[in-house]
Amino acid sequence: NLKPSYSTPIVSNGWQAKLVANGLQSPRGILFDSKGNLLVVQQGVGIVHLAFDDGGSTCLDVSKKTNLITSSSLNHGIALSADGKTLYASGSNSVYSWSYDASAVTVSDTNQTLVTGMSNDDHTTRTLLMSTKEPGMLVVSRGSNSNIDLEAEDINTGHSQIKAFDISNLTSTAQPYDFKSNGRLLGWGLRNSVGVAEEPLMGGIYSVENSADEIDRDGVDIHQNNPGEELNYHGFLNSSTEDQGGNYGYPYCFALWNISIPELGTMKVGSQFALTQNATINDTFCNNDRVAPRLTFFAHMAPLDIKFLPNGTEAFVTFHGSWQALPFQTSYLSSTDEFRDRSDPVGYKLSTVAFAAGSPVAASDSITAAVDIMANADNSNCPDQCFRPVGLALDSKDRVFMSSGSTGEIYVLAK
Repeated sequence: NLKPSYSTPIVSNGWQAKLVANGLQSPRGILFDSKGNLLVVQQGVGIVHLAFDDGGSTCLDVSKKTNLITSSSLNHGIALSADGKTLYASGSNSVYSWSYDASAVTVSDTNQTLVTGMSNDDHTTRTLLMSTKEPGMLVVSRGSNSNIDLEAEDINTGHSQIKAFDISNLTSTAQPYDFKSNGRLLGWGLRNSVGVAEEPLMGGIYSVENSADEIDRDGVDIHQNNPGEELNYHGFLNSSTEDQGGNYGYPYCFALWNISIPELGTMKVGSQFALTQNATINDTFCNNDRVAPRLTFFAHMAPLDIKFLPNGTEAFVTFHGSWQALPFQTSYLSSTDEFRDRSDPVGYKLSTVAFAAGSPVAASDSITAAVDIMANADNSNCPDQCFRPVGLALDSKDRVFMSSGSTGEIYVLAK
């Protein structure tokens, strides 16, 4: 049995967890192919194929590891076509496709570029989602270029947006889509929505948002417990345009988590607030003209993936954990807190959110919507002596597989 190098994680009642793979290089997005084997993006390395000896429940061991694609440009996103024969993966600027043979564990010698024009200095992951409700629709998420990226205010920059591209009729010689000018806009003003999923019952698109660091409110530092991370809703990929294409607030409006802020007024958890109010951009504007999250989570927990149970009763969310500055990063500062999300680390866990009829069960101002399944024993040891969850994948038995990027591991969880 594999053992972590850090304290054994805590698992909630009714769940079991087991470390089933290690020695990976920054594993990020993961998914299962048509043969039930796990494909793992290793950031800056490529894609690896893991086959398991399966003894049921969490009794799994890697039986074979195959390097499927070697590419330093791949960093996070991964998806498969409905028939399992086309593999999609992304780098910071482009989305690529390969022909994939799950039986032979091979890909085509060459790839095709499907979407391009997404280069950023910051927030370089490009999450991919292939719709099951609308085959051929590929959803791509692109984050901001910095913590507060004022270019995201301009819809034409393509910054901080989620778009869908119809790739069903692309020929092998077709020119790639340009992210800025092509595609169907699902939402903008989304700082860094790394997790994107299609709700299985109704088909709605949901994302989880990594909100801003180091914010003030009317000159008062409120960054320890604000703004909240977000669960956002983006409508459907069919012909409906309801709840779609709206602006979700960034870079001027943010979701309230801790209500101890200046000039609270009637706002509550999940309300959109402005950092510095003026005649144009203020709390009224943020709440009336921008789309509020369906749910708000504790500040700085950094949600990186969301996956649903097939029956639509719950969504699993990985919280990668708050950014904690290292001593050498803050040695020139008077306070090491100045460049941390929080003085006390938060996140570093896997949680679940209850759903029913295509929507979260909890009210939009709930502070208890995310229920922990697996967490580190002591967050004060984070990030260095912790698992840091990134990607999720559910297998045919509804077991939950989770990558831990910083530790190079894969866990499996089962009830």
